[in-house]
Order: sequence, then C-alpha cells, then structure tokens
Amino acid sequence: MPFTTVSEQKIYGGTQGVYRHTSRETSCEMELSVFMPLKDTNDRVPVVYYLSGLTCTQENVTTKSGFQRFAAQHKIAVVCPDTSPRGAGYSGEDDSYDFGSGAGFYVDATVAPWSGMYRMYSYVTSELPILIASHFPIDNERAGIFGHSMGGHGALTIALKNPSHYKTVSAFAPIVAPMQCPWGKKALTGYLGPDQQTWIHYDATELVNLGKKVHGKILIDQGSADTFLKEQLKPDLFVEACRASGQPVELRIHDGYDHSYYLMATFMEDHIRHHALALNF
Repeated sequence: MPFTTVSEQKIYGGTQGVYRHTSRETSCEMELSVFMPLKDTNDRVPVVYYLSGLTCTQENVTTKSGFQRFAAQHKIAVVCPDTSPRGAGYSGEDDSYDFGSGAGFYVDATVAPWSGMYRMYSYVTSELPILIASHFPIDNERAGIFGHSMGGHGALTIALKNPSHYKTVSAFAPIVAPMQCPWGKKALTGYLGPDQQTWIHYDATELVNLGKKVHGKILIDQGSADTFLKEQLKPDLFVEACRASGQPVELRIHDGYDHSYYLMATFMEDHIRHHALALNF
C-alpha cells in the first residue's frame, strides 16, 4: 500500500505532516494529516482521530484550529482524514456541497454507484488505524475520536458503535439526529436508500435510544449563533436521549459563537484535555 509524504513541518517540538496513500476501502488516493508530538521515550503515544465537516478536507482543521499546541503538551497524536473519496467520477458527485465530494457522512454506502467508493465508515474504523500504526508510533489501544458538524456526527456514531476501540469522544456543533434534519435525510437517502431502518445505524440519537454507550462523558461544544442550530443540529435531542439512557454528556452552549472554526479554535484546548485525561493513563 503506497504511503507518501506530501509535506512535514516542525511545530511545538513535534511534526505536522500531510500524507497520501491508496485506499482499499475507497479505491482512490486519500490525503490525511498526522501530528506527532515530540516523544520522551520509545513508547507509543495515544492518538485522537479528528473528522471534519461538510466541504472540508484534512487541511481545514490542520491549519485553522490550533490543536497542535495542546496535543504537543499532552503528547497525543492527532490524525485528520479527508471527508470523502475524491475523483470517483460519479454523476452528481460535485453538484452540491452536502452530498458527494466533501460530504461522505462517514457511512458505508449501499446504493449504486456510491457503494463502490463511498465507504468512509470502514475507511475510518478499519483501514485508517492499521495504516497509521504501521507508519507512526501510535497506540490504538489508547484512541479517541472527535469532529465538527458532519464530522461530529461521524465521531459520535463511530464511538457509540465501537466503544472498545475508542476510549473517549467529543464533538463541535455535531449533527446528532440526521434522520430528523435536511442534511441527514438527503445524505442517508442517497447513500443508503429509502429504508429508514438502515439509517438508524448512522444516527447518534437513535443509537443511544437503542442502548449504545461510550466510555465516560461525551463533551459537546455548540455556538448559540450557529445558523444551523435549530434546523440541522438539534443537540437537545441527543442530550435528552443520553439522559434517558444514563449516558453521561455535557453540552456547552457558547453565546455568540457560530458554526465556523473560530468555535473550535477557542475550545480546542478543552477537547484535547478531555481526551488526554482518558488516554494518558
């Protein structure tokens, strides 16, 4: 499996790199970023996987959020994959921002033609951890996951379905109930078909209602001025489900913050600390 270096820069004593590889799950070349902190020993370090939102690539969070400073302090690696396959050539792939390119929704599509390459769930959960561990000194036994918006949806659903693989989870302005919002309905219909019973497996609120839980507390940060809050994000639905099921969750609403990376840059330190407390044992 070819794995090539696009760039590497030193930052906060560690290394921020961008890499490309040929993916067996998405059948195309994928780009990702990896931050490796400066290590004191030969031991492998904990890792947190970050999933980006609609229209994004690995570059957005890598260059805008400032996570490297805090990851370096806690000696945690941060892996940021892309949000979808690129260049599949499917009709309609680039027609809208919320479906197709940049909008993989971290599902394994079952509807043709998307089922051929749009397998972001398996890419993130199965292929990526093995790939990263084979090239970097990371410890997948101490792994967490977080993300923003569509990536927050991905982080929550992946953690809920794989609690033995991810010891901690958090999210910024996540889509928590895709079965009940326009973004989610469009994506789930397009990738999975009209049978809504198949959608449940990619809906964080429904998974919690089914009794799925994660280790420890889920941290969610949400801006009050987010224009997508009421129609698309609906965090109260997820909090209600968590409280009913006994899943610890902390939803923090921040006055005046919107859906942009300014929210993440402001509260990234809290999220890295949230993961570090669980992973640096």
